Amino acid sequence: MAMEKNKLKSEFLNKSGSFSGALSFLGSYQVCHNLCIGIISLLTAIGITIVGMPLLFLTKIALPFWIAAVSLLLIISLLTIKKIIHISKNSLMFNSGLIIAGTPFLQNYNKIIWPIGGILVLMSIIAFIKNKISKRKNEKN
Repeated sequence: MAMEKNKLKSEFLNKSGSFSGALSFLGSYQVCHNLCIGIISLLTAIGITIVGMPLLFLTKIALPFWIAAVSLLLIISLLTIKKIIHISKNSLMFNSGLIIAGTPFLQNYNKIIWPIGGILVLMSIIAFIKNKISKRKNEKN
């Protein structure tokens, strides 16, 4: 009886942990904030106290980073189309979705931009999972 209870408890904890991990992407919009909190915690652990957000300066240079990301994505896309290098379509779609969702100068249009980028990211993840499943099925046969 006690063994079954422990097994059930363990199973519940495993499934709830997996569920929690799977839903962690919902908080991904707070990546910068979490990174700052992590740096503050690390510095506090070694005895350095910081007030404020140590990476706040990144908001001032978001546009150049975004321009560099778009430029690199265009270059990689061109090289892939011309078959000079090989990058998977899923990776290109995923990165395109992230860049579209992270457009810094269209903040008034977030309700339009975020779903477009999110849909691209979601489609690339679904395609990636489907490819993995089909590869495993082919390997078993």
